Amino acid sequence: MPRTFRHLYHRLCSFEHVFEAYRRARRGKRRRPDVAAFEFRCEDHVHQLVAELQAGTYRPGAYRSFRVTENGKQRVISAAPFRDRVVHHALCAVLEPIWEPRFIFDSYASRPDKGTHAALKRAQHFARGHRYALQLDVQQFFPSIDHTILRGLLVHHIADDQIMQLIDLILAGGADLLRSEYRMVYFPGDDLFAVNRPRGLPIGNQTSQFWSNCYLHPLDLFIKQDLGCRAYLRYCDDFLLFAHDKATLHAWRTALIDYVATLRLTVHVKRAQVVPVATGLPFLGWRVYPYRRRLKRRNVIAFTRRFRRLRMRYATGQCTFADLNASVQGWVGHAQHGNTRALRRSLLKVLLSKRSNA
Repeated sequence: MPRTFRHLYHRLCSFEHVFEAYRRARRGKRRRPDVAAFEFRCEDHVHQLVAELQAGTYRPGAYRSFRVTENGKQRVISAAPFRDRVVHHALCAVLEPIWEPRFIFDSYASRPDKGTHAALKRAQHFARGHRYALQLDVQQFFPSIDHTILRGLLVHHIADDQIMQLIDLILAGGADLLRSEYRMVYFPGDDLFAVNRPRGLPIGNQTSQFWSNCYLHPLDLFIKQDLGCRAYLRYCDDFLLFAHDKATLHAWRTALIDYVATLRLTVHVKRAQVVPVATGLPFLGWRVYPYRRRLKRRNVIAFTRRFRRLRMRYATGQCTFADLNASVQGWVGHAQHGNTRALRRSLLKVLLSKRSNA
């Protein structure tokens, strides 16, 4: 029997816990008007949230949705009101210690001491020891996450009805936000009413990032335990499996396509190819080789365009030099994790010369 956890809700509802969640939620966002308004009377707002949670009267507010272009793809980002984000952080702080020891080591998205650079380093480590790799990613991942399946995975370890009621409130609040982004997929056994199944997690929520790892945890275990793939890593819905021969990876590919269907997910079949690691693996905006990493061209183009826009804003007084410098330093900090010294030197020399001539 799996271990279940009770008496979690009273921990979530303490003033100290919610106040600490507020401090995490405001990190890096204190200039935003909604965060500043909450911070102006933060203790009163936290007390109000605690009272609503304890009385069971808390209700999430409406999301604000907008589109962003990332790596050539448009995504719908949904921002919850700041007080709801505080609750999301408070909830995750209670749930994460339950799942974190159960997650596999090589899951890198939205976890402590992990992230993209650790994932790239691990992918390169596996590439050095194997000849071939299989890369997969899930189609329309966040819009596809099925609430019934997710809830079943969460209740597997949570035996606190009040926590589950709060989870249900948050799930229901974001159920329709990505409906227009989802192209209906029917799975074996579905009837016409399957289109009405609640699904979708808002991109941008702290809970969505955490729950996406919970949702794919059974898949991680299937790959590691049932398929026996020791050289495997995942970043959100991007997967890399390594082996010494193509036949093994082709067999795993077939098994994975079948297994993800049990989670009501589909993979990009045409992109799920077995390739030699020596040709380089496109992963998280980089091309990873056994002994070097190169930034993908679209990453460089995106930076130059962003820098050009920032220079124009700086020239017209719409942003400060500190804002301009922070953007450059952020990109340089990311780019220096690969073999990009000559690229950085050449690119910044050109950009800075254009700035001085402007």
